[in-house]
Amino acid sequence: MTRHTQQPNRLARGGRVDRSRTLNFTFNGKRYQGHAGDTLASALLANGVDIVNRSFKYSRPRGIVAAGAEEPNALVQLGSTEAAQVPNVRATQQALFDGLTAQSTNGWPNVQRDVMSLVGKLGGRFMPPGFYYKTFMAPASLWMTYEKYIRKGAGLGRSPMERDPDSYDHLHQHCDLLVIGAGPAGLAAALTAAHGGARVILCDEQEEMGGSLLDSRELLDHQPASQWAGRVVEELAGLDNVTLLPRTTANGYHDHHFVTLHERRTEHLGETAPRVDGYRPARSRMHRVRAGQVLLTTGALERPLVYAGNDVPGNLVAGAVSTYIRRYGVVPGNQLVLSTSNDHAYRAALDWIDAGREVVAIVDARRNPDGELVEQARARGIRVITGSAVLEAQGSSRVSGARVATIDAKAFKVTGQAEILACDTIASSGGYSPVIHLASHTGARPAWDDEILGFVPSLVAGVYAAGSARGIHDLAEGLADGSAAAARALAALGRSAGAIELPQVAARREGAASALYQVPHEKPTLRAPKQFVDLQNDVTAAGIELATREGFESIEHVKRYTAMGFGTDQGKLGNINGMAIAARCLGKSIPEVGTTVFRPNYTPVTFGAIAGRHCRELFEPERYTAMHQWHVEHGAEFEEVGQWKRPWYFPQKRRAENGEQRMETMDEAVARECLAVREAVGILDASTLGKIDIQGPDAREFLGRVYTNKWAKLAPGRVRYGLMCKDDGMVMDDGTTSCLAENHFLMTTSTGGAAAVLEWLEIWHQTEWPELDVYFTSVTDHWATMTVTGPEARKLLAEITDIDLDRESFKFMDWREGQVAGVPARVFRISFTGELAYEINVQANYAMHVWKTLFAHGEKYDLTPYGTETMHVLRAEKGFIIAGQDTDGSVTPEDLGMHWAIGYDKPNSWIGKRALTRSDTKRSDRKQMVGLKPKDPKVVLEEGAQIVLDPSHAIPMPMVGHVTSSYYSPTLESGFALAVVKGGHQKMGDTVYLPMVDGQVHEAEIVSPIFLDPKGERQNV
Repeated sequence: MTRHTQQPNRLARGGRVDRSRTLNFTFNGKRYQGHAGDTLASALLANGVDIVNRSFKYSRPRGIVAAGAEEPNALVQLGSTEAAQVPNVRATQQALFDGLTAQSTNGWPNVQRDVMSLVGKLGGRFMPPGFYYKTFMAPASLWMTYEKYIRKGAGLGRSPMERDPDSYDHLHQHCDLLVIGAGPAGLAAALTAAHGGARVILCDEQEEMGGSLLDSRELLDHQPASQWAGRVVEELAGLDNVTLLPRTTANGYHDHHFVTLHERRTEHLGETAPRVDGYRPARSRMHRVRAGQVLLTTGALERPLVYAGNDVPGNLVAGAVSTYIRRYGVVPGNQLVLSTSNDHAYRAALDWIDAGREVVAIVDARRNPDGELVEQARARGIRVITGSAVLEAQGSSRVSGARVATIDAKAFKVTGQAEILACDTIASSGGYSPVIHLASHTGARPAWDDEILGFVPSLVAGVYAAGSARGIHDLAEGLADGSAAAARALAALGRSAGAIELPQVAARREGAASALYQVPHEKPTLRAPKQFVDLQNDVTAAGIELATREGFESIEHVKRYTAMGFGTDQGKLGNINGMAIAARCLGKSIPEVGTTVFRPNYTPVTFGAIAGRHCRELFEPERYTAMHQWHVEHGAEFEEVGQWKRPWYFPQKRRAENGEQRMETMDEAVARECLAVREAVGILDASTLGKIDIQGPDAREFLGRVYTNKWAKLAPGRVRYGLMCKDDGMVMDDGTTSCLAENHFLMTTSTGGAAAVLEWLEIWHQTEWPELDVYFTSVTDHWATMTVTGPEARKLLAEITDIDLDRESFKFMDWREGQVAGVPARVFRISFTGELAYEINVQANYAMHVWKTLFAHGEKYDLTPYGTETMHVLRAEKGFIIAGQDTDGSVTPEDLGMHWAIGYDKPNSWIGKRALTRSDTKRSDRKQMVGLKPKDPKVVLEEGAQIVLDPSHAIPMPMVGHVTSSYYSPTLESGFALAVVKGGHQKMGDTVYLPMVDGQVHEAEIVSPIFLDPKGERQNV
């Protein structure tokens, strides 16, 4: 075939690229051209780019080795702008688009001439495995210096410093059968299941579905294999019960057939998602799939051979050579030497010679290979050197030759004189390893299969494998295996498989492969030129041998000591070879050594896809109460509490001294609202309080265990305040819980603590007390809450309810059910202000009607809406705490003076009880809740201000406490505060001091935290 005029390694015809569409791209600052259908890797090879990166540890020049997710070297930084930067993209999986800009992740000042390569040339001697553990131990005074330079040299690529312009999303999916991998077995399986009427999801990480069929030399029904694949994909796409997900990688297999799929939706279109009708679609999507059954048709990865200089650009795995030639129309060189231990690799040599290039020789480790492909190679005049292997690749920035000699693989020695073959490309193949990663995510250990010289997956119930994923590499057998596996999976679901006609495949005779992983060298491994096992992490055969000599016998320890299998490729190419080398050094078999544990993710996933829509304004979505629009219309200022937009205060217009209108300040508005509540009636939107519906025969028992006080005798119609402690005895949350029926309760929590409390209840029920028959349901959004409070509250509510509000029939801490404004409601007589108060709960859809009705009737009572700031002042005047403000995780109920809320004599134990009996929690000098009254009534102490006993003490002053809440009270006509002070309960009447940053020192008297109506007469009227 002739060459492409502008791309020296591009064939004039062949492959699946669209030569009518030329795409321009930039790599390392230089402009190139490719075609639609290229990957960045195939386009770079087409343009003759040899060095695509520098290795992580030794900064050695590296070229493209593979053609898929297993590629260890071709990691690039994408993006022409700072915001579009994406690090560590595999060039083999990045579709080419017009304007693509990429650069190597390593190499300074550039990838061609890297200063760090000087270190790499000495690396074998001075940077063996574990060198950082041994070298940087002493002196300790230089640790910070070590860290600075180690961190500077660490990492691959860089994160963008500007905001990502793209969006990402999640999608929850369900199906009967999830088929992972759209190669021959996967297509046959999906077609079989789809014809049976099952809901099928078929995903594949490549741009096109078809897998190995897209570059196969085989014929299906006497036609190219890719044509059959195209017809099947087209048929599946037309079925309503099938979802096709190309460019989608199954990254994690979790319990109960929950699989995460990462779909790259627009990466093939541009560096940012293109606008469609003014909007940008999600750049990538995370599918969260719950499948009835899962079928793994993930194929197999070809193992390269380990020989000296196998990292020099121009060394590729044999299958990648065929892929680049047959799929992309790219020949990555001119003169090929193929080193193999199996028949399948011969395809690379045949494809190479079909492309019009020279095959110098096929070097086969087997003594007498006699398969059909071997015969074809010989018939084409290709020299086949048997019983031999490539010992060493020559060259520095590109392969220039191959040293070849006869070997004894079992004895691990070179047996003949080496011959040098001039070439610019070496392809190698040590066989195929089934992709067992997803099956390993389930915790099942793979099993070694001597026949295929690889590990095969061990499968849990409901998971199946077919085709090359379980070692069946013959095409006809793989197609049949995929169909049969789908039928078994559907049978497990009680469904029947559909009948399909599999294509005819000509039988092909192949000889047995030989076990060859590391090629011996004339020199011992530790003295031979570097033989790389893990190309990304610069792990050599010598490094693995050294690790075993130093006592690392477990393959997991070898992995961590050498870094084998770390990085983005997760050992896809090198792990089996590394295990084989470790086994040889330890005198064990490969199955005795075993394999490392594979964990999610199979390939790297962007943080954007993981976060999905949970970013920016959707990271913490705004929540609105049913009355939110009314608050907006009436000029409320808002604060965010637990994601809720809560009215903070309601400023009104005032007439200034010059007669002009102005808006109230917050202090003015809060003062007005406070006086309205204390003197007439106010209303608060309290819908945001957490509400948890608790039901079950053991509900009382459960409440008794999570609250510090007693709950066994709380009667229906009654309400009780409760404190909830962590298991260390510290206050976690508080609130009221109402008995709705004998085994039915409604718990309220603080707004910000609602989710944490529900999680706390579930944790204790599921892990500690699963025997208790009790259920929890969040009903926060279901009920809207309006608190009507103040001396006129009873009169106002009486006008719109059929509930008897008489003081004796509806007492404090009672609740009643009835109609309010014609709407079914629950009304609770509880108070967070110390005033007569009623909390009205109605179904949220009716809340606005009830709210407006209250204002219509409340006009005569001067009904005043108030916000959270006023609520804080009112509750603090009564000494009521807010968990998380007046508590900080180090405060017990006794510290708060709430001995009355602790049931030490309860028959059952409760969370925190044991902790409260410790000597530390009984200390008299613990920080305890008190009130502070400034000596100057105009002073409002700063929240968080530190408290000292002697302001003249030398700095640092001993601090005895701090202010937790501080406000100005228009009722008290003074500033006041709540605080925690060491031994504060015994210091009533004492004077304390609060030094400020500006040099002022405020004086305050320690008083009771209850500043108003200590006997509670106002709330009991």
